[in-house]
Amino acid sequence: MLPEIELYIHIPFCIRKCNYCDFLSFPAGEELQNRYVDALCQEISDTGACLPLPYPVRSIFMGGGTPSILSIYNIRRILSRIREHFNLTEKAEISMEANPGTLSSEKLAAYREAGVNRLSIGLQSADDECLRMLGRIHSWPEFRKNYLQARKAGFDNINIDIMSALPGQSLESYLKTLKEVIKLQPEHISSYSLILEEGTPLYNDDSLLKILPDEETDRLMYEMTKKTLEDAGYHRYEISNYAKEGKECIHNLGYWEDVPYLGFGLGAASYWKEKSSTDRPERFLRFSNVRDLHTYLIQPYLPFEYRQDYQQLSREERMAEFMFLGLRKIRGVTPGHFKERFGCDMESVYGEPIRKFLDMGLLSMKDGRLALTEQGINVSNQIFCEFI
Repeated sequence: MLPEIELYIHIPFCIRKCNYCDFLSFPAGEELQNRYVDALCQEISDTGACLPLPYPVRSIFMGGGTPSILSIYNIRRILSRIREHFNLTEKAEISMEANPGTLSSEKLAAYREAGVNRLSIGLQSADDECLRMLGRIHSWPEFRKNYLQARKAGFDNINIDIMSALPGQSLESYLKTLKEVIKLQPEHISSYSLILEEGTPLYNDDSLLKILPDEETDRLMYEMTKKTLEDAGYHRYEISNYAKEGKECIHNLGYWEDVPYLGFGLGAASYWKEKSSTDRPERFLRFSNVRDLHTYLIQPYLPFEYRQDYQQLSREERMAEFMFLGLRKIRGVTPGHFKERFGCDMESVYGEPIRKFLDMGLLSMKDGRLALTEQGINVSNQIFCEFI
């Protein structure tokens, strides 16, 4: 039986880049968008034709950029091409990132009709001043209008993205955003602290850097998020992700649980398991597409020459990823699963850091699962480094 896989579709276009964004994204007109979708559909066809059998797909995630900037026609083209070459499971999760200001009742109804069954809408803040500072194209009322339109279109699985530790943001103003989001009762909420990326307008704005919340306030915001959302019926299943029961993001869980995925589009990354054969053992590969738009657009004439950065993962690298990706989940990892996958005991490989962090109270072992404690989550990046 073929293993289930996931697909990621990168749409690099947006109305304008936000002040904190360092993603591969940029504005583009309709003609360029159409040419890009032509190339994207060709890539999906070429890849599907190279696979020996149609792999069952458990999730599709259209990210960006702003996928909702595309026309209804182009969204239909992409999903139709995927269905031609891949076998979607009966309950496949089909997620699409969307930004307020690019949505309409007509678009949302068409997305739902095309098979999109999960929306991830970028709010970031319910404070219009914060939104202006971030360079967002929408206001809080515009977001709320689009959210209600999505509900009316039949979407019953919606994620809302919010951000904390923004310049000038207080505990009170961040709590207001949390409460406004909870009133809308989305099925899923992702809350991330602002990360200042080099080269972005925010990174280069000294006046804003001076009013960033300090580390202690950032920590208090994280604790506030957990308590407020859990009190409202959301459980934290990953460091920054909260969901109502049964509404966890299937696609993201795949990243943390070693599910293979294929990335389509400009700069998209893939993780693939090649089956063993008589002359070659099983291989675990990572690779990505070129980030140069011109090269990608001519790819129908250069099949697969746009794929680059091939890396065959060693057994040690796979074990490290098992640990630091698995520990992002609140449930953590199990020694039994580790042994089943790698044929050795977790303790024999990582006994020293595990014992150290257990003694420090940063890890716990409960019900046969190794997981970060609340204190460990606060210093998770330092802990993950010990497993690399």
